[in-house]
Amino acid sequence: MSGAPWRRPRSAAVGGLCLVLLACACALSAQEMIVHPGVGVTAITTNEARLYLTMRLKTWPNGVPVKVFVLPDEDPLHRRFATAVLGLYPYQLRRVWDRQLFSGTGQAPTTVASEAEMMRRVAATPGALGYVGSVPADAPVRSLEVR
Repeated sequence: MSGAPWRRPRSAAVGGLCLVLLACACALSAQEMIVHPGVGVTAITTNEARLYLTMRLKTWPNGVPVKVFVLPDEDPLHRRFATAVLGLYPYQLRRVWDRQLFSGTGQAPTTVASEAEMMRRVAATPGALGYVGSVPADAPVRSLEVR
């Protein structure tokens, strides 16, 4: 029962490669909601996340107005965030925002060009809400858990 000694290392290498690829895929699909440090909320439901991002909930529980920042509709992170976190397609979000804007019942969120700008604007705006791929440890914003 001498077997081929190279099989075990090869299968271990393949298994290790699979783990690395899986970790990379998870990192690419990761996204987190962020808020201004002064927002007193630490977690919200998926439904509340939808209501905030569609601009239907206009204030935080403490009465501070919500200011929403988003990436452009065609941005890959925006698409992933809308579908994975909110359970909506980007075009559905756009329809809601456009309907509110054109009917005069609301406004559209502020669009920013990059994740770095998103972090800066959320950190500088009381009541702000946005999303990024991941929040660095030294970020000037807080992560908001969506359950």
